Amino acid sequence: MEFDQSDENQEVTLSKFESMLKTNSVFFFDSNEFENIIHHYLESGKIALAKKAIKLGLSQHPSSLNLKLFQVEIFIFENKLNEADRLLTPLFEIEPNNEELYIQKANIYSKKDQHEKAIEIFKSAIEISDDCADLYSLIGMEYLFLDQFQDAKLNFIKCIELDVEDYSALYNIIYCFDFLDDTQGAIEYLNSYLDKNPYCEVAWHQLGKQYTETKELLKAVTAFDFAIISDDTFIGAYLEKAKVLEKLNRFEEAIENYKITIAIEESNPFALIKIGYCFERLGNPDLALKHYYQAVEEDPALDRGWMRITKFFNSKKDYQKSLFYINKAIDIDPENGAYWRLYSTINERLNKLEEAERGYKKTLELGDSELDTWLSRGDILIKLGEDEAAKFNFVQALEYHPKSEELEFRLSGICLKLNNMEAGYAHLLTALHINAEHVFILEELFPEIYSRKAVLQLIENFKNTSK
Repeated sequence: MEFDQSDENQEVTLSKFESMLKTNSVFFFDSNEFENIIHHYLESGKIALAKKAIKLGLSQHPSSLNLKLFQVEIFIFENKLNEADRLLTPLFEIEPNNEELYIQKANIYSKKDQHEKAIEIFKSAIEISDDCADLYSLIGMEYLFLDQFQDAKLNFIKCIELDVEDYSALYNIIYCFDFLDDTQGAIEYLNSYLDKNPYCEVAWHQLGKQYTETKELLKAVTAFDFAIISDDTFIGAYLEKAKVLEKLNRFEEAIENYKITIAIEESNPFALIKIGYCFERLGNPDLALKHYYQAVEEDPALDRGWMRITKFFNSKKDYQKSLFYINKAIDIDPENGAYWRLYSTINERLNKLEEAERGYKKTLELGDSELDTWLSRGDILIKLGEDEAAKFNFVQALEYHPKSEELEFRLSGICLKLNNMEAGYAHLLTALHINAEHVFILEELFPEIYSRKAVLQLIENFKNTSK
């Protein structure tokens, strides 16, 4: 369906149509005008108005195939797939070579998750189409739904063969290469593509990212340079180039590229954070902190900015300031386990054990199953005299780390302290079997337990029998 009404005429038509709706008058529009009205509302996301236009259009032009196709499109959008199919089927008898009919039929199958059937319909449409690029793209998307990335890639490549500047297809091709874990294939394809379209900033940018993936950092810098030559306002290329320069320890150059992005955008808090980090690496803490503060001033909701300030003061052992700023990061993103872990570490250094334990507990609840997190929380509970809670913590940890002598020695000490002798000795023997050299854990955390004659005798007997 073609829509070529001039902007001025379309404004008049839309004004007339909306006036009709407000006054309940009935004005006549030809079918092309209705098509343009409907198309405008669909493009604007005004579905209710589009539906009204379709209803009125069909009342005035009941035999219009294009208006019926709009009705089919609405049915599909609203997931009324049976209604869409019923309306669409007789239209094939009227115009069996209408490409749009095949597209909508395939869309119905796609919505039903019958992607193989959708692909077959799209392939039928190719046989009657004068312009197949969009159809190959639609087929590629169906293959993506099926996780058949090789077939998807081949169809997106056909799009490029028909239109070398189809950058949407180009992005999808690289997406497929990534899922196929074929970085080298992506590099080869992009290089061949650039032979045909050498000033394509998108391709150079993607090539630079692929070289970054293969650790060919100098080639990556060159690729990003060509992207910038092709479009000197391409912020993504400057950012990626700066990141690579950081990896090459070329921090002054990285700073310059980050500054260019700020000059282009006028505001780029992410770049300010990265500039601050580069100044830290260059041994200039004052400028680093200045840029971190500038980043959060421009975007107070930028939790990464508050996190960088937290780490800055943490490295200076200024734990009070670190605690103040990590709380700001947590207020913005309370579901970030890394923030809670750092919160716990800072509180532990300030000897605020209850807060530290609360933070570690929250970290675990958010999915952190690292052994160190379980150990840190459990050791704090022991210091707080919460032996039962510490025991339960370590028992939970064993589900994730079943062969950890660090957990077994701790459970041994707690169980013996709680006079659960059978469990205590069992955990002690298990720990000794895993790594007897780490028995110092029991000695350091539970010296009164370690010094018991029965415990020392069990350890000695184990060592003797293990020789």
